[in-house]
Amino acid sequence: MEPELWKQIQSKYQIGKLIYGQVEAHTPFGVFVDIGEGDVRGLIQITDFLDTETMNPDMYPEIGSDVGAVVLGYTESDRHQIWLSVKPSVLQRTLVKLKIPAANLI
Repeated sequence: MEPELWKQIQSKYQIGKLIYGQVEAHTPFGVFVDIGEGDVRGLIQITDFLDTETMNPDMYPEIGSDVGAVVLGYTESDRHQIWLSVKPSVLQRTLVKLKIPAANLI
């Protein structure tokens, strides 16, 4: 992929942005998500599913299922991956912009 095209992808899928895709493959370390950008894939690592419980591959969403996830970062190698998270705490921070820290609400 041309460096300029990769920069455009990073600009379109900014860190902290909620994006949608379809689960395309399972691996022992996470799932790959087709985000509709050709060779670019999203990756939800096994550590980016749950806040406190232990995730295992048997709990992965089904291949072909739709997922919403938050962009955490990018690989800077030839893999052209966007790191994603579906942790409840990350999704909440993205969907609900609180003016005060949540800890102060208790």
